[in-house]
Amino acid sequence: MTVLKLGSTLVRSHWAIENQLHWVLDVTMKEDASTVRKDNAPENMSLLKKIILNLLRSDTADKVKSSLRLKRKRAAWDADLRMQFLGLTPL
Repeated sequence: MTVLKLGSTLVRSHWAIENQLHWVLDVTMKEDASTVRKDNAPENMSLLKKIILNLLRSDTADKVKSSLRLKRKRAAWDADLRMQFLGLTPL
């Protein structure tokens, strides 16, 4: 493999991560606009946002096919849907 081809592969893999994770976190969760700055709070919030993103992406119970932003919004409004996303069942 040539150096040029290896370099372009590395660049593409970097941008794939950027497009699949960081850009989605910024657009759906407004991560770049976050004002959380004290102690460990930024890292904790970032971790929670990534967990939420993975839960929304892995959703199979939701009947409506929609964007991550709309899934998140619907889960905020509907406690039953939120429980489905979390894999919880009522007692």
